[in-house]
Amino acid sequence: MLSREITYSQAKANLASILDQVYDQRHIIVIKRDNQKNVALIAEDELSGILETIYLLRSLENAKHLFRALAWAESDEATSQRVEELKEELGIKS
Repeated sequence: MLSREITYSQAKANLASILDQVYDQRHIIVIKRDNQKNVALIAEDELSGILETIYLLRSLENAKHLFRALAWAESDEATSQRVEELKEELGIKS
């Protein structure tokens, strides 16, 4: 995900194309403002993903569990399984 900075005046003059860049190209645009705090533009779904990740990693135990699961999934021990097989194994009726 790329990030770039523009001035408030540039953002104001090119808002539609900047919003398209933020969404289509997954850029984060930082708008620099004189004598004000800067603001970042980010696509809504990107922000949702970041917030969900933060929520899931907030608990140390949950974070450890997730990282162990990720390591296992990337290991040679993991085998792929169809959804139907998993449902049957877990006794889930669809």
